[in-house]
Amino acid sequence: MSIRLYVGNLPKEEIDREALAKMFTEEGQQISTKVIKDRKTGKCRGFAFVTVPTDEVADQFIEKYNGQSFMDNPLKIEKALPRSKGDEGGSSAEGGDAPKRKGGNNKRNKKQGSSGQKQQGSIQPDPRWADELAKLKEMLASANN
Repeated sequence: MSIRLYVGNLPKEEIDREALAKMFTEEGQQISTKVIKDRKTGKCRGFAFVTVPTDEVADQFIEKYNGQSFMDNPLKIEKALPRSKGDEGGSSAEGGDAPKRKGGNNKRNKKQGSSGQKQQGSIQPDPRWADELAKLKEMLASANN
């Protein structure tokens, strides 16, 4: 089973996939690299993904290359988060493991959702503070009587 590794802290300029792969080819293992680029400018977004064949190779890879300098930047290498099922199909343009942004609709939906809850009166207290809130309500009720 292949393992995807996140390679961060890359310079945000023109870097070539081959240049990054050339740094890692010393291992003699079959690896593949994918530099994540901005759609508009074509420049590197500051991270890439490297796929290695096994978990053991991934651990060795992290140990050897994490913190190593690439184009005057120390690399940050760690195992990539697994893709969620919703990422299937078309996610490769942004790397698949990177957080997704969805235009301005996300803020609008959050605002509508929270105002809808207020209108319905379904706001529930934080369960961590529910007991304290109940005590305060009792104290206020007894003070008003």
